Amino acid sequence: MASVQEFARRVIDNVERVIVGKRTVVELAVIGLLSQGHLLIEDVPGVGKTMLARSLARSLGCSFGRLQFTPDMLPSDVTGVSIFNQKTMEFEFRAGPIIDEINRATPKTQAALLEAMEERQITVDGVTHALPKPFMVMATQNPVEYEGTFSLPEAQLDRFLMRINLGYPAMKDEIEVLDRQQYHHPVEDLQPVAETEDVLAAQESIKSIYVAPAIKEYIVRLVQQTRQHSDIYLGASPRASLTLYRSGQARAALYARDFVLPDDIKAIAPAVLAHRLLMSPSARLRNVAPEDVAVAILEGVPVPESKSTQGTNR
Repeated sequence: MASVQEFARRVIDNVERVIVGKRTVVELAVIGLLSQGHLLIEDVPGVGKTMLARSLARSLGCSFGRLQFTPDMLPSDVTGVSIFNQKTMEFEFRAGPIIDEINRATPKTQAALLEAMEERQITVDGVTHALPKPFMVMATQNPVEYEGTFSLPEAQLDRFLMRINLGYPAMKDEIEVLDRQQYHHPVEDLQPVAETEDVLAAQESIKSIYVAPAIKEYIVRLVQQTRQHSDIYLGASPRASLTLYRSGQARAALYARDFVLPDDIKAIAPAVLAHRLLMSPSARLRNVAPEDVAVAILEGVPVPESKSTQGTNR
């Protein structure tokens, strides 16, 4: 797992040239990349949501399309369209960028992302086009502005591997941001530190990381508790269990381990579970946050003993 760790650290260090003082959040973003998942970056304006997505894309040397969602956008603006070429007398497919402020798009346009995110393909005019690998949606969302926005449905939210928050920087970090941007934005100087082949190899490598039966049971118990909690109307689906499983493998690789520990699951569980929880009416009246319930569930489910998690007889 040393090669995966070296790849991940190289990317994280590069992104941190732009995103200051948020290493834990950057690590979660890279875990999402290694897990072949999609990220929903939700926070107030101006804290670096789009910069995080741009910095990660620039660090990988992959193609990056940015789309600013607005209420008048059409699904074809996301997926692309077929255009008639008068020279060849044939229709040619022009792919669209596949996102800034995803909740500003109408439900119909949001739905255009469902096939792309889940099946890594899009269908236009009855023709299915496979998306290139790796493919990752990094969508931003402003949680405090509701004018002209449309809430993401549960089916859409469930397709995001994680929802992460940057938060305001500490004073010393904000001062460093001022220093770094005195003459120009550091993202303009960011160079790729990995190739597409490196990403695909790392994504494939984490699949071999050992997950002990006790850890698998721990994952499923956590997810099942979301379906039984009194403050939750609709709990997490089996997709959440699969996400915790794969993300746990990715985090283990990040720390050069070939086995998953309970601490790996605990570190990623709030980001993986919270956005999948639909709170009950009474919980909403009491302003109970899904993140708080996810943390409470983590505290209530017994952690497997260490001797049962490392798989000495693999």
